[in-house]
Amino acid sequence: MGLMAGLTVFVLAVFVGFEIITKIPPTLHTPLMSGSNAISGITLVGALIAAGSQHHWFACALGFAAVVMAMINVVGGFLVTNRMLEMFRKKR
Repeated sequence: MGLMAGLTVFVLAVFVGFEIITKIPPTLHTPLMSGSNAISGITLVGALIAAGSQHHWFACALGFAAVVMAMINVVGGFLVTNRMLEMFRKKR
C-alpha cells in the first residue's frame, strides 16, 4: 500500500506542478528561478550530507549522483536567470 500511495503523490505532484508552471506569466519567471536556485542549494547540502555518510557504498554513490545533479541544476538555473536579466538591461 505504501508504494501505491507514493506513486499517487508523485503523479499528483507532477500534474499540479505542470499546471502551475504553464500558468505563470513570463514576467515572473526570473524571480521564480531565483527561488528555485535557493531550493536547489538546500538540496545540494542534503546531497553532500548523504554523499559524506559512511553508511553503505550504495548510499554514498547515490549521494554523489545527487551532488552532481544538484550542481547541474544550480549552475544551469543561475545561467538561465542571468540570461533573463540581460534582456532587461539597457543596451549601450
